[in-house]
Amino acid sequence: MARASASPLKGSRLAHKRSPRSSHNTLGAREPYARYAPITTPHAVVVDTNVLIDVLHNHPVWASWSFSQLAPLIEQRRATIIPIVYAELSAGYPAIEALEAALRPLELVRENLTWEAAFLAGKAYKLYRKRGGTKRSPLPDFYIGAHASIAGHALLTRDPQRYREYFPKLKVIAPK
Repeated sequence: MARASASPLKGSRLAHKRSPRSSHNTLGAREPYARYAPITTPHAVVVDTNVLIDVLHNHPVWASWSFSQLAPLIEQRRATIIPIVYAELSAGYPAIEALEAALRPLELVRENLTWEAAFLAGKAYKLYRKRGGTKRSPLPDFYIGAHASIAGHALLTRDPQRYREYFPKLKVIAPK
């Protein structure tokens, strides 16, 4: 993916390099700036891939909205990323070091997926297929929605339809 020349992060407090905070990781994360948090992170918000792409690549239509939603969550240490989102983002970067460098200024809290979220994702996928969905494997959105639901988090996305349909109790933050 080509990076835009101007980023909403430039000039903001988030653009300045900070030293990494101590890790909450109890699972031995290997990423140099990883801060894995327990699933009990209060008032956390899982950030969907599309929002991060908007901000990291300065999307011409959505960067402003996405950044305005994401910035306060980062300031409050509530913006959370999970492995599925990380995997989706990795497609746009040639190496893990490049992705880590892009994410570092955002200081996202990292959470692992739980077995309960995997189970709920499977149940949501089964319902999707029963309703006529044609994808043959569980979609990342089901894992993302299931994790946010199980953890009691909200979800920041600009594509809320599937989340609202299959996770009706999930608080979704999306454009009007």
